[in-house]
Amino acid sequence: MVYGCHEDDMGTMDAREVKPKTYDSEKITINLGLIDLGQIDLLVNEGFYSNRTDLIRTAIRNQLNIHADVVRQTVARRSLVLGMHHYSKASLEAALAAGERLQIQVLGMASIASDVPAELAVATIESIFVLGTLHASTAVKTALADRIL
Repeated sequence: MVYGCHEDDMGTMDAREVKPKTYDSEKITINLGLIDLGQIDLLVNEGFYSNRTDLIRTAIRNQLNIHADVVRQTVARRSLVLGMHHYSKASLEAALAAGERLQIQVLGMASIASDVPAELAVATIESIFVLGTLHASTAVKTALADRIL
């Protein structure tokens, strides 16, 4: 839990739970066999999970925990940035001024600010490799289509 302090109208401090910022999630669709789905529903009905999604998320997290060492080693080997990485117009302009070409490699989410013109993205981004999701304007994605691996 994360807690923060809040001063009330009387000037006294009050500790309150601060909800952590939730990050974007991606909706996926999976096909399950009828028996698997029935077993999931049975576990939900028996109270082991609050709903189907809860069971599926738990199963995915368990598998990711089992393979955590492989993930860490691969992230290091491929020099991937882990988590969320945002590229603002100012950061791309700074790269352009410095004569740098970016090789974006992210496991998680890479986002390019909506105010970044396609020309600036083309001038500064050499390649994009994202395992997860890439958020960028349609114009930027179209301009960089041949550089998105």
